This record gives sequence, structure tokens and C-alpha cells, in this order.
Amino acid sequence: MTNLRAPVLEMLWEPHDPLGALGERFGFGDEEAAVHWVAAQLNEHWGVRIHSCERIVISDHNALAWVGTSSGRLLAKWSVVPWLFERLAELARLTHWLDGQGLPVSVPLPALDGRQQVEADGASMSLQREIEGDLLDVGDPHQVREAGAVLARLQDGLARYPDAERAAMPWGPLPPLNVRIADWLDSAAESVPAKARDTLRRLVAEAPPGELPLQLGHHDFRSANVLCSGTEVAAVIDFEEARFDHRIVELARSAVLLGTRFHDWGPVPAEVHAEFLAGYRSVRALTPAEAKWWDVVLLWQALAMVPLGDDPTGWGPAALHYLPTPQ
Repeated sequence: MTNLRAPVLEMLWEPHDPLGALGERFGFGDEEAAVHWVAAQLNEHWGVRIHSCERIVISDHNALAWVGTSSGRLLAKWSVVPWLFERLAELARLTHWLDGQGLPVSVPLPALDGRQQVEADGASMSLQREIEGDLLDVGDPHQVREAGAVLARLQDGLARYPDAERAAMPWGPLPPLNVRIADWLDSAAESVPAKARDTLRRLVAEAPPGELPLQLGHHDFRSANVLCSGTEVAAVIDFEEARFDHRIVELARSAVLLGTRFHDWGPVPAEVHAEFLAGYRSVRALTPAEAKWWDVVLLWQALAMVPLGDDPTGWGPAALHYLPTPQ
């Protein structure tokens, strides 16, 4: 490494001192120590020499480093949580497979020994090329529509993945959707106005009781994890929340959370939901059962975001817009 300037060090979303987190969570005395460690790992396991490290971002016990090399800018991502290592290796295999299916993901670069996720020195690390693009702009209807289309194609790809059970987050058996929503209303809806609770309970009772198929999904599809270049989706990133659920649940959750990034999460207008759904339907039509569940699940996911107490970004008023108009 020829450029020894300390990188910009920051937290992705936590309100903590990044230098303190660097030491407490990763054992580095300062930014320069972290850069030298990253450089050593990349040299040893990928045969890559870096000439700069511009930025290190910390998210919980995970970190990302943007590095410059003679072959372009790369992104090193590592975790120091041992129980995650096996899952991270499975997710690296998953994204490599999705890339082979022509889906826009950030594919890990193979190490010298062929591994896509390397365990060494108390960490699990992957190396990827930096994706050129910006976070999805929900104010751009072309990007929103394209994001909906990409989610549909991504779900199609994930449904075909041969090792889906190994890639999914450990999750207990899911009860039928009407039972899940009723249980949520019974136990976790203190912040929801009584009228909205009663309406959602009625809509659930009227929805078709039949089981919807389950499959592997991304389940964190939102602006923070969708990179766009122009009107195209350049990459869907961060598959750490991948798990089994119904397609319609992921679609509705994604529509509700589409504008969220790292701070000050807030809802998007109904027009964005409609544009996102239209993009999705341009690739895959909803089944009759899914079409009947759409408004119900969208309202559920919107109400689930309403916080207890202060609501500075307006989740409550936004959710109430999805109550059906009295006939």
C-alpha cells in the first residue's frame, strides 16, 4: 500500500463513535491499523495489492472498506461474528449463482484458492468490485418501476436456487398468512389506532384462507440495497435477510420500505407503491390469491412501521391512507 492517508471512518446507521467501535468491535487501535490489516488480507488471500483505502464503514460487527487497486476500485466486506461465518459463505455462493443467472447482484471475487468467502484471522471476508451507481431514488418513477421489475425477476431466480434451504435465515415454520396477521394484531399493534386494527382484522377475515406458496426471498429490498445507474438497476446488494416467505409479503414490504436508507426512515407516497407494483407486474402477474391479498398485506406492512410514541417521519398518517374508503 503506497497511500498511507487514514480513510474516512463512519458508522452506517448507529449513533456511536466510529473510532471507539473500530477498537471495541474489531480490535484496531486506529484507522491506519485497520487499513494495514485489510491490505494484508487482500494480498494474502486474493493476491491483490491496494494503493489506497478511502473509506471504512461500520455496521454492527461488520465493516466495509473501499480500496483502490491497479485493476480498479474494490469493496472488502468482513464480519467478526463467528456464528455468521457459515451463513455468509452460503450467501456468497448464492450471489455467485444469481450472477450466473444474469441477475444484477454484486458478485464476490474468488480468492486464490477459489473460495468466495474467506475465513482468516478471526474474520470472514469477501471481496467485490465496486458497483457504479447511486441508491434508488424513489422520486424517479423510471427507477421505481425498474426496481419492481427486478424484484420479480429476482424472486423468479431465487425460486430456482437449488440450495435455498441452506441460504435462508433460520426461521421457524410460518403459520398461514391470516393467522400471522391476526397474531400480530393481538400482540404487537399497540401503536395502531383502533379503527385501523378493526379494519385490518375484518380484511383478514374476508381474505382467501388458502395457503400461498413459500420461497426464498431477499426481504430487505429497499433504497439502501438497490443501486441504480440511470434508469437501470445496477445491483441488488445485502442478502443477509434472505429467508422463506410468501412473494406477496416481500412485494408489499418492499413497497412500504422502498424509500428507506440508513437514517430517518420514512414512508413513500401511494404513487410510488403503484409504480413499483406496475413494474413488478410487467414481469410477473399476481396470482388471483395474491391479488386478493395485496391490499391486506400492504396495509399490514404499513401499520407495522408505525412507532410507539413520536412519529417524526409520518408512518401513522401514511398508513391510514390505505384504509379502504367506505362504500
